[in-house]
Amino acid sequence: MAAAKKRAPRARRYWSDAVTRGSNALDLEQSVFTWRDPERIARSLKRSAEQSRRRKAQPFQSAMSMLNFYINRAGRNLPATQRRTLERAKDELRHLFGRE
Repeated sequence: MAAAKKRAPRARRYWSDAVTRGSNALDLEQSVFTWRDPERIARSLKRSAEQSRRRKAQPFQSAMSMLNFYINRAGRNLPATQRRTLERAKDELRHLFGRE
């Protein structure tokens, strides 16, 4: 009997990763959610949302939705320091859009 071939484990593919990379609403900068500066993250999201012609909602809603989506999908795997940074980015995004 021939030895059974061992398959290499397949990389897990998450639908949320595909959404983050290929969102139809926003063209995000590379690794925007891993940055450490909440103000820079918020400015980038605002710029992406305002320049997008494919989004279905207003720029503020699109930017905030993408940020919330990333935070929620990362779940427990998101380090506390990065979660705090992203939460501060939400506040900064509200400020940039005048929604305080």
